[in-house]
Amino acid sequence: MSVLGVFYLPDYLNPEPEPPAVHTKTPDVDVDPAAEAEKVVIGFSMDTLLEERWLKDRDLFKEEVEKLGAVVDVMAANGDDALQIVQAETLISRGVDLLVVVPHNAEAMAMIVHKAHAAGIKVLAYDRLIRNASVDMYISFDNEEVGELQAQAITALVPRGKYAYIGGAETDNNALLLKKGVFNVLQPFIERGDITVVYDQWTEDWETAKARDNIKAALDANGNDIDAVIAANDATANEVILELAARGLAGRVPVAGQDADLTAAKRIVEGTQTMTVYKPIHSMAEAAAAIAVKMARNQPVTSNRMMSNGQLGVPSLLLTPIAVNRQTMDDTIIADGFHLRSEVYGTE
Repeated sequence: MSVLGVFYLPDYLNPEPEPPAVHTKTPDVDVDPAAEAEKVVIGFSMDTLLEERWLKDRDLFKEEVEKLGAVVDVMAANGDDALQIVQAETLISRGVDLLVVVPHNAEAMAMIVHKAHAAGIKVLAYDRLIRNASVDMYISFDNEEVGELQAQAITALVPRGKYAYIGGAETDNNALLLKKGVFNVLQPFIERGDITVVYDQWTEDWETAKARDNIKAALDANGNDIDAVIAANDATANEVILELAARGLAGRVPVAGQDADLTAAKRIVEGTQTMTVYKPIHSMAEAAAAIAVKMARNQPVTSNRMMSNGQLGVPSLLLTPIAVNRQTMDDTIIADGFHLRSEVYGTE
């Protein structure tokens, strides 16, 4: 699908109106001594552990849950919808007290919500919203804002020219929100005729080989004449940059990504990637752990947004993402200890 003019999204992607203001914070976790006597087990059904970012999520979430006196049972499907459903069913059958799900397919995992509820188990959607199901809670970063940060950074450098958009998986609700955010920013430039989006494709299942095929097609179709690329994440951006390098264009074409992967941070320092969006996942893991344990103990939790998933407004806690470039690397990713300075800069 290529976009040459006005970009539209279906109504279901627009958030429900926000409820009265609620303070955004990590929920307080006051453990009832009586509840402590019975160990809480949190089931964690993950899409994949094949990307650096998700290994960090798993480890941080597990660490935070264990600090609260509970345990985590983790299963990862590595992008296989059918396997993730079977794994989630296994966690339900083991009698976990709460099921946390990072869905590979936002629609397919709806059946797991129904099965969990039938077994008396609540469901927390982690990072990605499950669509068309009565999800009990959702925690993520503001993914629409992630896309806006990407587009703001690139349009500041390239206010006119030919753009390529290499999206994520169309089955991932976050990829849809990300794209909406990108085009929120690009649309005025498109309408003025300053920017033309000459290539716009999803990357099926987030497979990096397909992202490489996408950027090859974009460059081939435009005789290598592309002025900027916005990629849906850093793994996708990596494939874009590899192909640009193969054509002698790396460092000459601005490229945006997200997730603050170590390889992306290195590329930003080297000058082949323009920016990434840092989502302090230690903050999300801490908040998600607190929410999960409280939900498992039937205690109230805090939200700051209602997000529509096509069936209902889901109570949500959305955290704030941070744009990172070469100038802000030390003050964000490195200052937080997300990556070591020696890792990013290759120095001791």
